[in-house]
Amino acid sequence: MIILLSPAKTLDYETPINDVSHSIPSFLTKSKDLIKTLKDKKPEEISKLMKISEKLALLNTERYKSWKGLKKESPNAKQAIFVFKGDVYQGLNIEEFNKKDLSYSQNHLRLLSGLYGVLKPLDIIEPYRLEMGTKLEMSKSTNLYDFWKDDIANKILDDLKLLKSKTVINLASNEYFSSVKSLEEKTNLISPIFKDLSKGKYKIISFYAKRARGLMTSWILRNKIKKEGDLAKFNVDGYYFSKTESSKNAPVFLRDH
Repeated sequence: MIILLSPAKTLDYETPINDVSHSIPSFLTKSKDLIKTLKDKKPEEISKLMKISEKLALLNTERYKSWKGLKKESPNAKQAIFVFKGDVYQGLNIEEFNKKDLSYSQNHLRLLSGLYGVLKPLDIIEPYRLEMGTKLEMSKSTNLYDFWKDDIANKILDDLKLLKSKTVINLASNEYFSSVKSLEEKTNLISPIFKDLSKGKYKIISFYAKRARGLMTSWILRNKIKKEGDLAKFNVDGYYFSKTESSKNAPVFLRDH
């Protein structure tokens, strides 16, 4: 099986990573095309395009200008799984993974990205911000979904063939999963749902649900879960499987606190 995750806006390039191998992103040529377009934009254009503050727009304008595409040595290049921070990645807690866990993750985890398309955990990336929902116009596309078309989904299908599997565990956000929506028809797609008890009812609470996606990802990878039926055994941080609320492709996990 392959697990899908979204990236995070918060990046960590300060914490050193020792004795960890790296790989190269699959779509660097396309990433370079995107950067070329972004480099031509002024900070105020970036601010409007991405709906971010002037300060963040200035930061990212500088990031685009200093992006090397890994063809030259970059002091900022770092393995993606150690770069992304945020609620999902707090749950993932990659710092607890040993070398065998990381090696297994390299085959079974994919991080979706507006700039890089799809990343293996140990793919080295440079600092950037480009959310998948950004309406960036290129010569032949009006947004990033159009730009990537089926490239990301096809790459994931190729990786599934190597694993001799058809199962995809979707733990990405709707914004990012929309870039690979065609996988619904071509794979055994499973999208877990996490609900917490609040005021007497079970609800999806964004912060907790994001963290739970990371918790499940970590649990699958570190325990080398291979059968979709075993997902029901997930019982981390108080979550438990609810058979009555679940459907075949949308298992529901509840937490009572």
